[in-house]
Amino acid sequence: MPSALILLADGTEEMEFTITYDTLVRAGVACTSAFVSEEKRQGDSGSYESNPPFAKGSRGIKILPDTYFSPQAATPDKYDLLVIPGGAKGAETISSNSPVQHLIREYLQAGKYVGMICAGSLAALRAGLPKQPITSHPSVRDQLKDAFEYSEDPVVVSGKLVTSRGPGTAFPFALTLVELLCGKEKRAEVAGPMIFPKGTFA
Repeated sequence: MPSALILLADGTEEMEFTITYDTLVRAGVACTSAFVSEEKRQGDSGSYESNPPFAKGSRGIKILPDTYFSPQAATPDKYDLLVIPGGAKGAETISSNSPVQHLIREYLQAGKYVGMICAGSLAALRAGLPKQPITSHPSVRDQLKDAFEYSEDPVVVSGKLVTSRGPGTAFPFALTLVELLCGKEKRAEVAGPMIFPKGTFA
């Protein structure tokens, strides 16, 4: 069974996180969400690694992560896919995290997939990835256009790096990840019961 690690932080865009997580689960992908904090914190009951706090999304919705982000537990030998959602504040926290930057490079070097959506694509820049096709939310385009081959396609696949644009492209982003991990038949099987309007990306 394929597996995915989906990062989130305070300020993560809820739709991009939830739609991706939900769609992957529908495809039979074992998903784990991990909270990336702005700083290492300790709770009253000890480490948040076993008792992570709620993440407060960009629209104020609270999401309870499965675990606290631990670089040692997030290595590419444990997962087939690493996902970085957007949301300006959340993407800034995640993409600025040095262990996350290192993991992005590790996953790609190991031939594993990395998905970034919206402002989450800033992580490609912060991780120092080589120039290649990429997309993002328009608000961060200017930060990426010189370092990458910028595209305005809804989803861009460059080798093992998959990028997308925002909440409105979360479904094609998630379904593309399903197809890459599980095949075209599984993508169609998952998309069918979702009842997308005729002629859309499903």
